[in-house]
Amino acid sequence: MKVAGLITEYNPFHNGHRIHIEKTRELTGASHLVAVMSGSFVQRGEPAIVDKWTRAEMAIKNGVDLVVELPFTYAVQTAELFASGATRILEEMGIVDCLVFGSESGNIDNLKDIAMILAKEPPLFKKYLKEHLSKGNSFSASRSLALVDYMISKKIDIPYTAEIIKESNNILGIEYLKSLSRLKSTITPMTFKRQGDDYKDREIRSSIASATAIRQSIKTNGVESVEGLLPDTSYTAIHEFMQEYGFVNGLENYSQTINYLLCVLGPKKIAEYFDVEIGLENRIKNLAENSSDVFELIRLISTKRYTETRIQRLFVHMLAHLERKDILQAYSISPGYLRILASNSKGFQLINSIKENSNIEVINKLTDSIPRLQSVHRKMLQKDILATDLYFLGLNPSKPLKNMDYKISPYIHK
Repeated sequence: MKVAGLITEYNPFHNGHRIHIEKTRELTGASHLVAVMSGSFVQRGEPAIVDKWTRAEMAIKNGVDLVVELPFTYAVQTAELFASGATRILEEMGIVDCLVFGSESGNIDNLKDIAMILAKEPPLFKKYLKEHLSKGNSFSASRSLALVDYMISKKIDIPYTAEIIKESNNILGIEYLKSLSRLKSTITPMTFKRQGDDYKDREIRSSIASATAIRQSIKTNGVESVEGLLPDTSYTAIHEFMQEYGFVNGLENYSQTINYLLCVLGPKKIAEYFDVEIGLENRIKNLAENSSDVFELIRLISTKRYTETRIQRLFVHMLAHLERKDILQAYSISPGYLRILASNSKGFQLINSIKENSNIEVINKLTDSIPRLQSVHRKMLQKDILATDLYFLGLNPSKPLKNMDYKISPYIHK
C-alpha cells in the first residue's frame, strides 16, 4: 500500500481538483489517497460555500479514498499555521508516504531552497524582516522582501524568487515544506505545475476556473452558471444543497452577528484574539460603527499592514470565541484526533492501517471518542462542533440547525 496525502479545502471541488488527483496518482503511483480538508470554515476566513460533508462526498466521488477534517483551530489561520496543522495531521497518521500539491512554480527544488531559508530564519534574514515590518508592510509582504534581500546579500540564485513568493499556491507549498522539515518528517513532498486560471482570479476565463470565481458566479448567477466548470457530481451536490437551503453560505450572512460582537466587545477583549497587534483593537472598535456591511467594514479596517483576509480570519475567530491562548495551546502539542468525514472501501483500509500505526484517536462517532481525548484536544473538538453550529446559523438565522456534528454520519461510498 502506497499512500499519498492531499491538503485541501474543496470549496467547492472543481476541475482543477480533479487534475490534482490525476497528477498525484501519476507522480506517485499511490494506491490510496487521503485528504485533510478544512471543515465548516476555510483558511481565508469565511464559511465554506457548502457544508463539510457535502464537500467530502464530492471528493470521494472523484477519486479520494478517505477525507478527514482539518480542525477549525488549524484551518482558519495564516498559511504558515494552516500548513503546520495539516502536515502534522498527515504525519500523525503514521501511514502517509508522500504529499502532493499544485504550485505556480512546479519546481520542488526551488520551493525547497526557499523553504529552508524561511525555516532556519538566519539572523540577517530576521534583520531585513524587521526593517520591512517597521515600514508598515504586512508580515507576508515583509517576509517576501526580506527573503529577496537576504538572497541578494548571500548571492543565492533561485530564479524568479520575487515572483515565486507572491503566488498563493507557491506560498502554501513553501509552508508545507517548512513544516515537514521542522517535523523531520519522512513524508516525501512533490509538486506539479498548477493549470488553469489564477487562484485569486474573480472572473471565469477557462474550464479550469478558480474556486474564487466559481463561488462568485454561483452567488451572483446561480449554480447553472458554473455547469461544466465542476465535475457532474459536484454540480449535482451544490444544486441539491441550494434546493434544500435556498442559497450557499458566505461571510455576508454573518454581518448582523459580527456587528453585535463589535458592539459588546471592548478593545481589551478584542486584543485577546490571535493576530491582533497593539493598536488594531482600537482601530476595529473606532471603525465598527461606520458600516453594518461586513465586507465594507473589512475594507475600512484593512491597511497595507492589516490585510482583508487577516481581518476576515479575526472576525471568524471572534464568532467562535477562539482566542490567542486557545491557538497557542493547540499548537503546543501534537494533534490528538482524526475526524472522519467520508470514506470508500479503500478508505476503510487506511483507517485500519492508521489504527495499527498511530495512537491518534480516530473519530467516527463523537459521543464515543470525546471522553478519551485530552482536555486540549477536547477543547479543539468543541470548537469544531461550535463552528458547525455557526455554519448552519449563517444558512438559517431564524431557525438554525444545531448539533449537526452529532446527527450527520460520515459519507460512505460503496
